[in-house]
Amino acid sequence: MRTSKPSIHPASGRFGAGATLASAWLAAACLTTPFAAAEDSAQGADFAPVSIALEAGTAQGAPIVLIGSERRRQLIVTAADASGKQRDLTRAVAWSADPAGVVEVSPSGFVTPLGDGVATVVVSHGALTATVSIEVKSFEHDPPVNFTNEVVPVLTKKLCNSGGCHGKAGGQNGFRLSLLGFEPTEDYEHIARESRGRRLNPAAPERSLFLQKASGGVPHGGGPLIAPDSTNYRVLRRWIAEGAAFGDPEAARVASIAIHPATRTMTPESEQQLIVIAAYTDGSTVDVTAEAQYETNAPEMAEVDAKGLVRTSDRAGDVAVMVRYQSKVATFRATVPLGAPMPSLPPAKNFVDELAFAKLMTLGLPPSPVCDDATFLRRVTIDLAGRLPTPEEIEAFLADPGPTKRDAKIDALLASGDYADWFAKKWTAILRNKRETEEEKHGSFAFHGWIRESLHENVPYDRFVRGVIAASGEPEQNPGVIWYREVPEQKAQAEDAAQLFLGIRLQCAQCHHHPFERWSQEDYSRFGAFFAQVGRKPGALPGEERIFHKRGVATTVDAKTRQPVTPAGLGGEPLTIPADEDPRHRLVDWMTDPANPFFAKALANRYWKHFFGRGLIDPEDDLRETNPPTNPELLDALAKKFVESGYDLKELCRTICRSTTYQLSSTPNEFNADDTQAFSRYYPRRLPAEILLDAVDGATGSPSRFSGIPAGTRAVQLPDSAFNSYFLTTFGRPEGESACECERTSDADLSQALHLINSDETLNKISAGGGLAAKLAAEADTELRAKIRRIYLLAVSRPPTAEEEALVYDYVQRKTSEPNYDAKRAFEDVVWSLVNSKEFLFTR
Repeated sequence: MRTSKPSIHPASGRFGAGATLASAWLAAACLTTPFAAAEDSAQGADFAPVSIALEAGTAQGAPIVLIGSERRRQLIVTAADASGKQRDLTRAVAWSADPAGVVEVSPSGFVTPLGDGVATVVVSHGALTATVSIEVKSFEHDPPVNFTNEVVPVLTKKLCNSGGCHGKAGGQNGFRLSLLGFEPTEDYEHIARESRGRRLNPAAPERSLFLQKASGGVPHGGGPLIAPDSTNYRVLRRWIAEGAAFGDPEAARVASIAIHPATRTMTPESEQQLIVIAAYTDGSTVDVTAEAQYETNAPEMAEVDAKGLVRTSDRAGDVAVMVRYQSKVATFRATVPLGAPMPSLPPAKNFVDELAFAKLMTLGLPPSPVCDDATFLRRVTIDLAGRLPTPEEIEAFLADPGPTKRDAKIDALLASGDYADWFAKKWTAILRNKRETEEEKHGSFAFHGWIRESLHENVPYDRFVRGVIAASGEPEQNPGVIWYREVPEQKAQAEDAAQLFLGIRLQCAQCHHHPFERWSQEDYSRFGAFFAQVGRKPGALPGEERIFHKRGVATTVDAKTRQPVTPAGLGGEPLTIPADEDPRHRLVDWMTDPANPFFAKALANRYWKHFFGRGLIDPEDDLRETNPPTNPELLDALAKKFVESGYDLKELCRTICRSTTYQLSSTPNEFNADDTQAFSRYYPRRLPAEILLDAVDGATGSPSRFSGIPAGTRAVQLPDSAFNSYFLTTFGRPEGESACECERTSDADLSQALHLINSDETLNKISAGGGLAAKLAAEADTELRAKIRRIYLLAVSRPPTAEEEALVYDYVQRKTSEPNYDAKRAFEDVVWSLVNSKEFLFTR
């Protein structure tokens, strides 16, 4: 039996007893096989435009003026049908301009000036037409090139100043630029002044090394980047010919960028051209579509090219395109409906369902049905209590006909110590509760105990956070100070606090303006100033410290200006805090203010991922404008509910788990197999390392032992990661080295499969003299079918089907009748098969 082939029944959603770990993962991958559903709807074959509009990304009727020979303009054509549905037809229309000689329009709607004058651009699509007027001025008299506004964007667009090229810390091949052009004055020095200006030749601009390298005239490690007949080449050449001046340092700078359209409902396998307009501090605007950079957050759903053309795949859902120009970012969001026929939806139990189902209706994505009772019980017990349900719990739950038994079970699990054990395991990992020496054991255990007690007593989240961020004293009296032991540096404290409690990754802003966000080096420095007065003294116990507030005004040195700055919340006003007041309390006050746009939303998103395996924003601790939620209305509602509840963590868990959305089946229907973000079904996940080890212990009847801790302690109850366990390490236990939950891995690999299939640890547990197989073999008075039922309840949390029972019954009867093959060995085979099945390994 130990070498039998897997028996998998994907149509029924059941997993046969012989399915091994490797085959289980292969079968799980098959769940994402795409369906060729609603093809006509996806292609939009029924779209019949009744009107078209010619748009330039500015207010309707606003004049379009191109000044100089280098200005360009992207136009798009949007068609609408009788129902109001819109579609981009930019590349499907005929373009013309009258009179000739003023502008030229490419088939993609890109306008290039040819000479001074006013021209009318005309587009036609069958009988439909639209026009726009464009004026060209000063074609022969281009304004001087400004280094910051015109040269640096070319370098950024061509990735010259990226981290993989000249923008890395040491530069590349003797030439260095600031990362992404955030320091134009430094870039100017490197290009125009370094090595006596050898890179530029104003007398013969085209012979400049700067241009020759970029255009491929001389060997260049990055290859040719710009063509000699391109606009970029002409801008750089003209800048050099004009004397390669930096330009007016007081000249207008980019204040913001806007994308047109900002949102759009698209069909699968369609396209949308974007327009990017930069607004400057003097009130002027410039089309920077060709110079901007583009990146999609879901490459499997859509791709975007260097010209801002978005193309969707055959998948339904939401996709965002991040657009960056100089230090400014903006986001285009597209909703791509599948358009499948929508049957009647399951009943909505709360606002979670109302908003989740509204998104499914928009997407035309039918949800899977509600899961059965056994599946729900196993799922919710794992997610809330960090364990499998006991056979007694399963029998009682399945026998209960009451309509509110699921809600009652959720409440019971939240009230249990197991809830505190499991969520303490979650929080101790991301709060870096670890130890390197035996002396640190006391503090590590105390911190874990404080976290567990806080969760069990349901201490409001704002108070819990204050107990960490503003902790003072010694671990004996205030265990929260252990966080400062593991995060000793001021910058790490600021970065961890932002990532953990605000969902903001500030690390990039330490050295330069954040490339994907609005945060500057000043923002980074001011946020870090909240931790400037944290003091340390030796504690009463060896290896421990006393954390205290050092009297003094909280300031820190700005990394960019080298000037002292006072604390400020992200996006908030600078604060002047009295010398005798601990600034960390001011930080927590700002964080936990109900008006804070990050605090509640970050926790709601983190907990959503805990229950669904994917955040509404993913990764769960990367909340930013350029990484929008897949269902912003739902995330906002969860955050609002969390604040109104008084930051009640258990109430948030209860709200999510009671929803029909959480209780949907993981078995896909013919339409939602590809869904990975709309939550039209439950997404199966491999059990976390600690729960999986405890589950193996329970299914085999052989508990694990951990050195230095009382016998009977389960893996989810371990206070830190210092307990040596090959199993836990192999299956992705986090070590507490960072504030990121990404330390906990659920990836599958061969070593995991082999460990469950054939390791001494697994086989010894199964064959142990006091294990489940031995006990079942010794129970002479228990009927065989009852024994089989118990094995299934322990391993996969449900009774066996009639087919499975008959299969196992026949096997045990047959094997026990063979010479040298007793009942214990037969039961070992059954346990081994179930422990290696996909149903055992996954939450489903």
